[in-house]
Amino acid sequence: MKEISAAAAHGKSQERRRDGFTPQPWARNAHIQSIFASLKLRALGTNEMVDASREIILDCTNNARLLGYYSPHPRGKALVLLLHGWEGSADSTYILHSGRYFYRNHFDIFRLNLRDHGETHHLNEGIFHGALLDEVVEATHRVAELAAGRPFFIVGFSLGGNFALRIARSHGTRPITGLRHIVCVSPLLDPYKATLCIDNGMPIYRYYFRKKWKRSLKQKGDLFPDLYDFKDILQLHSTLAMTDLLIQRYSDFSDYREYFNQYTLLGDALADLTIPVTAIASEDDPVIPAGDFHELTKNSFLELDMQPYGGHCGFLHPFPFGCWYEPHCTRIFDSYIEASHRHEPS
Repeated sequence: MKEISAAAAHGKSQERRRDGFTPQPWARNAHIQSIFASLKLRALGTNEMVDASREIILDCTNNARLLGYYSPHPRGKALVLLLHGWEGSADSTYILHSGRYFYRNHFDIFRLNLRDHGETHHLNEGIFHGALLDEVVEATHRVAELAAGRPFFIVGFSLGGNFALRIARSHGTRPITGLRHIVCVSPLLDPYKATLCIDNGMPIYRYYFRKKWKRSLKQKGDLFPDLYDFKDILQLHSTLAMTDLLIQRYSDFSDYREYFNQYTLLGDALADLTIPVTAIASEDDPVIPAGDFHELTKNSFLELDMQPYGGHCGFLHPFPFGCWYEPHCTRIFDSYIEASHRHEPS
């Protein structure tokens, strides 16, 4: 399987053998992998990244304001931007766990909250939805400036992976300073299918996401009572029905179909990438259908790293405290750093 490295930026591909995700048989269950990935116990203990973090509010396009946390490392060799998933935050377990790992490997870290995620509902009157790409792209450009000439990387998870893929597409027309590689873990490709998986799959996923989303909507409504009344939406029993009514009432989209089309990434949607992207996904993901990855149009800048196991944003090994994709990402990032050092004038 190909791994696209710094050479890809110059039109060349590089092949490299690596170990796949091979959990113990008792830890292969997709639901165990998915559920344990978000358990707070995985983020317990000292976290130097959090200790070093400082709060930054980014002023973005259309007067949007996004909150993030910047953790510069004393010997930082590059900057990594972390993008959480739907109803996650900069303090989600997988963000704290991966951020700590990268920080301990001498990377500066920026953890960005999407609109209305974390404790940020007060920052913007407008409500969050997945089509709000411009403000995230603008925030990414602002974060990239913090790299100060060093390499810049992005790691996105689930919906954050979807945003990262769209950021990669935007790079072709508006290059991001210093950006070398984007990694997406269990990225969302088809929001309609994912919503159906949440509604019709194991009840624990529907309960988990709806509970967090309802709490978020209530918080937004309490802050802006003159703008929002979510009472009837909160009484609906499916994520799709809630999405459809919310979109019709509080967006410019006619219904959920038009809305979902804005950030669906299928077929040749990634055919024109100009920056190397690695998409890490599992065949047994209970939320993101694996077949959509196999139908993506091949691209020399896109590496599809499909693993038989891993669940949704799991890939825990050694289970439950280790994480397979963290050292994998670090190897990718270090390959660029080493390449840049080789090309520095002596």
